[in-house]
Amino acid sequence: MKEILEVVALFLGFVGWILIFISLQNQYWRESTQDGSVILTSAIFENLWMSCASDSTGNYDCREFPSLFALPGYIQACRALMITSIVSGTFGLVATLAGMQCSKIGGENYVLKGRVAAVGGVCFLFQGICTVIAVSWYAANITQLFFDQFYPGIKYELGEALYIGWSSATLAICGGSFLLCACKVKTTNEKIKHHYQKSSGRHVSSTVAISQSVANNYGRKVYV
Repeated sequence: MKEILEVVALFLGFVGWILIFISLQNQYWRESTQDGSVILTSAIFENLWMSCASDSTGNYDCREFPSLFALPGYIQACRALMITSIVSGTFGLVATLAGMQCSKIGGENYVLKGRVAAVGGVCFLFQGICTVIAVSWYAANITQLFFDQFYPGIKYELGEALYIGWSSATLAICGGSFLLCACKVKTTNEKIKHHYQKSSGRHVSSTVAISQSVANNYGRKVYV
């Protein structure tokens, strides 16, 4: 059962890691709303790196944000969280591959492999947490400005990239949880096995001691 959990955790973590790149490359983190707008022939959509505008003919033009320090603080924080999520997911994949029981990496030291796999599970959990914080923070800012009646600027709606980010976070958190559960089951089995070997060793030692004592007493009687 634990081997199946490890394989499922690796698959979920890998898919979640891929979805992070898809979410970052997607240009529709937020899209200008058509609600109450007079001009319906153009649309503005943005992500963490650039802003784009399209018209009714399908042509669009994009420009990158000119300055890092001129950006709002939440966009800078979302960038940092998403990059941290990618790095954490990379370490999680490497640690999981090295710590899986069916993997030949690291030899047959299953105690060490279990600890390495547990580190991979923690990395997957951290990946999911960073992703969900970044995406939810960005979505909360969009929602706040949308319902602010005194906001004079362009109002936006949630883009498809945010839903991809939430899906990525869900898969990563599930993969990390499954991997930690598999490592917990493995550790429990190892403790039970070790306890059994220890008790059997005591039984053999006591049997040998009793047999030696009987042999000594028997030898003394024969000598007398």
